Amino acid sequence: MAKNKTTETAENIDDFLGKVTDPVKRKDSYTLIEMMEKASGFPAKMWGPSIIGFGSYHYKYKSGHEGDAPLLAFSPRNSAFSLYLSCDSKMKEELIQQLGKYKMAKSCIYIKKLEDIDLSVLAKMIDYSLKFQEETK
Repeated sequence: MAKNKTTETAENIDDFLGKVTDPVKRKDSYTLIEMMEKASGFPAKMWGPSIIGFGSYHYKYKSGHEGDAPLLAFSPRNSAFSLYLSCDSKMKEELIQQLGKYKMAKSCIYIKKLEDIDLSVLAKMIDYSLKFQEETK
């Protein structure tokens, strides 16, 4: 079975964010860290080479594949932030319409910068994501 690439590492968050060349993206990253640490109660940790995660949970698929993943996470990619949040589809649809400027893929939400979104809506999405993870344990 393939080994997961996205595992918790000991890389320093500040060292990682020091490599982010866009000053707005770097500042927004620290704002996201503050929001996600406050909501989750977990410190920011690096997951793989480019994801900042908070807390963790263990998953196991019917196929037998299993591993650990962060409860909440984001990555300051060059083109946009990738936000990794979980919640039921009804709640996600309800809140995402209020978020602001975003793009969405199956498992993540892409935003260019925090000023493009409503941070109070993001905070609700973070809270719902944590509750969803707790309920699906």
